[in-house]
Amino acid sequence: MSASTFLSTIAAITEKVHNSQLINIKAAAAIAADSITAGRMLHLFGAGHSSLPVMEAFPRIGGIVGFHPLIELPLSFNGQVVGQMGQRQASFLERVEGYADVILSNYDLDRADSMMVFSHSGINALPVEMAASARTRGLKTIVVTSLEHTMAQQARHRFGRLCDNADVIIDNCVPEGDALVSLAGVRTKVASGSTIAALIIVDALVAETAAVLAARNYDLIIYPSHNIATDAQTEQGMISQEERLFAAYKGLLRKV
Repeated sequence: MSASTFLSTIAAITEKVHNSQLINIKAAAAIAADSITAGRMLHLFGAGHSSLPVMEAFPRIGGIVGFHPLIELPLSFNGQVVGQMGQRQASFLERVEGYADVILSNYDLDRADSMMVFSHSGINALPVEMAASARTRGLKTIVVTSLEHTMAQQARHRFGRLCDNADVIIDNCVPEGDALVSLAGVRTKVASGSTIAALIIVDALVAETAAVLAARNYDLIIYPSHNIATDAQTEQGMISQEERLFAAYKGLLRKV
C-alpha cells in the first residue's frame, strides 16, 4: 500500500511538472542553447542530493556536450553519515556564506555562460549565493526548487531565497518537507520526491536543449551508449563518437 502511494504520488508530481513547468523548461533550454551555440556552457550546481541531477545532466548516455557539472565532493558524497565527509559537515557547509564565491573563483566565467542551481528548500546560503553570484557576473541563471517549501520557510540569507535570484524558475512541484508517504502511528513522512522530480526536469531540459540546437543546425555531440550489442563497424563508430565527445568537452573546459 505504501509503495503504491509513493508511486501514485510521484506520478502526480511528474504530471504537475509536465502541465505547469513546461514553459519554464523551454525557457531554460533556450538559455542553455544560447550558451552552447556561443561556444560556452551551462554550468550546473547542487549540494547534497541536489548534486544528483547535476551528474544526471552530463556525462550521461544521451547527454550533450555543453553541460558542465560543478561537483564539490564534500557536498555531493552522501555515503558517509558520520565521520569523514559526514552529514553534519555537509549541512554546515551548505549554510556557510562566502563559500559560493570560493567555488566560482576556480572558473573563468563568461557572460555567454549560464548557470543552473538545484535546491529543494531554496533557503540555504550556498545555493542562494551561487545563483546570485552567477547573475552578478552577468550569467543568465536557472533555478530548480520547491516553491511550496521555500515560501513556507523564512529566508536565511540577505539575498532572500533561491527563487529571488533567477531569470527562470522551475518548480519541482514537490510539497513542503519533501517526503511523500504518511504511515499510521508515525509522526514523520517517509520516501522523498525532490530528487526524482529534479532528475525528470534535468533530462527534460537536456532533451529540449538538444531539440533547440538541432533546429539551429548546430552540430550536436551526444554521449553514446557503449552497453549495447553492436557489430565491429558500428562499435568503431561509437568509439570515434566518444573520442570526439571527450575532445570537444576538453576544449570547452580550457575556456573555464
